[in-house]
Amino acid sequence: MDQTFQLAFRLAIVWAGGFLIAVAIRALLPNQAGITLTGHQNTLFIPFSRIGFWTCIIAALTVTFLVVGRAMLADIGWNSFR
Repeated sequence: MDQTFQLAFRLAIVWAGGFLIAVAIRALLPNQAGITLTGHQNTLFIPFSRIGFWTCIIAALTVTFLVVGRAMLADIGWNSFR
């Protein structure tokens, strides 16, 4: 049970940090700066603020899946990765 609380605490810290960094990036970067992708018929403008925001969210998801996956593997008895 102690490991479950430790895991939950670590995940909460990662998600809080990810959201704080994502919000800070979204607030600091201007919406006019970004990447323009040009296709045959349309152009798509992606602001750097959105790229930074989604990068932080995807990083938090990745860390969550890695930590939960490691905990699940440890629960079934596979400890060779420690």
